[in-house]
Amino acid sequence: MTKNITLGNQAETLVAHSLIQQGYKIIARNYKERWGEIDLIALKDDMLIFVEVKMRSKYYFDLAQVVTESKQQKIMNTASTFIADHNYHDKSCRFDVALVQIENNVPQITYLPDAFSQM
Repeated sequence: MTKNITLGNQAETLVAHSLIQQGYKIIARNYKERWGEIDLIALKDDMLIFVEVKMRSKYYFDLAQVVTESKQQKIMNTASTFIADHNYHDKSCRFDVALVQIENNVPQITYLPDAFSQM
């Protein structure tokens, strides 16, 4: 396993734990379909939340560079498949982004709810 994959998995675990502490229920991790992958899928208050986790060692994030329009479309297509396959048609959904950065060897999470357009 490469260093980037290991760091990415650690970032996803960190974000998952943070969401659980806030009352979210994680229902899937690394959900893959032919169009793409969703890092975390959670439920909270009858809302289905698709979370893209990004980790950077630099302080600066530019959301446009982190989650491109193409990546957003892949996530939305994958989310559509998840909703259909798991019968979540009755749920509202949103797309969040969790930005994890390391500052003085301490991970910091910047969480952006409803970070890009819904289906």
